[in-house]
Amino acid sequence: MTLALLQGAAPEIGYGTLYVYVGLFLLLIVGFVAATLVIARLIAPSRRSSRAKGQIYETGEVTVTDPWRPFPVRYYVFALLFLIFDVEAAFLYPWAVIYNESITQGMGLYMFVEVVIFVFILATGLAYAWKKGALKWV
Repeated sequence: MTLALLQGAAPEIGYGTLYVYVGLFLLLIVGFVAATLVIARLIAPSRRSSRAKGQIYETGEVTVTDPWRPFPVRYYVFALLFLIFDVEAAFLYPWAVIYNESITQGMGLYMFVEVVIFVFILATGLAYAWKKGALKWV
């Protein structure tokens, strides 16, 4: 058996053994989840809290409206647009690093057209968001 392993041949494992491995793995997962829930219950703050615990303490300002009121969707859209354009701007850095090397390999025009199409798609998305009024911070 050792010689077979050294030569690269895999040992034969029966289906019963594989089912035992899968069963043990599932038991390990269930045990981990159960242990996590028990530990979370033990270290969680008590549900019986006083009114003083519910008061604000970070800024010291009294709230004007209900803090659980739904947040306007336009702020989420604005944040998502920022995230999208920020990540896509990060894609331009690797292109700029290898552009000079691609010119020496004769791929400069292809790379330039590629980035022009990429920026055109970005500009189209920005124009669409601007037209829909998603960039207005009211």
